[in-house]
Amino acid sequence: MKSVRRAVVLLGVAALAAATTACGAQSAAPGGGTAATPAASSASGGAASTPASPAASGAMSAGAYVEWAEYEADPAARADTKVVLFFHASWCPSCRATEKAIGETGVPAGLTLVKVDYDTATDLRQRYGVTTQHTFVQVDGSGTELAKWTGSADGAAILAETV
Repeated sequence: MKSVRRAVVLLGVAALAAATTACGAQSAAPGGGTAATPAASSASGGAASTPASPAASGAMSAGAYVEWAEYEADPAARADTKVVLFFHASWCPSCRATEKAIGETGVPAGLTLVKVDYDTATDLRQRYGVTTQHTFVQVDGSGTELAKWTGSADGAAILAETV
């Protein structure tokens, strides 16, 4: 009886874990959109820039986690990195978990992660075809989409998805 009760509890915990990570946990094939340079939006989510872990090589820029407004003000400052937009929602458990992991482990060298508020950046969501929070869109210096996916859990996983 004790083992049956334990199995039921474990199944309940597993179901709860699956339910709370379900927002944005599906992978999408890399995109090839033709978006122009991202336009202004009120996507500020309140988090300050988070310094990243030290660069592994002197040739690579240190990673960074910045708000959309900061990136938009000077995208050329991050031109020597892979730029990935993170469509984040404050109410999304998996978005919060990814942000926490980034805060704890940093952003890998050579990657700029740009936090975009999913709820307010409707123009960016439409431009890149983002339909769910916890979506990542890699863009080039002109804002053209290079890849799109959902669900990465930390900086290393995000970097691994980039092209």
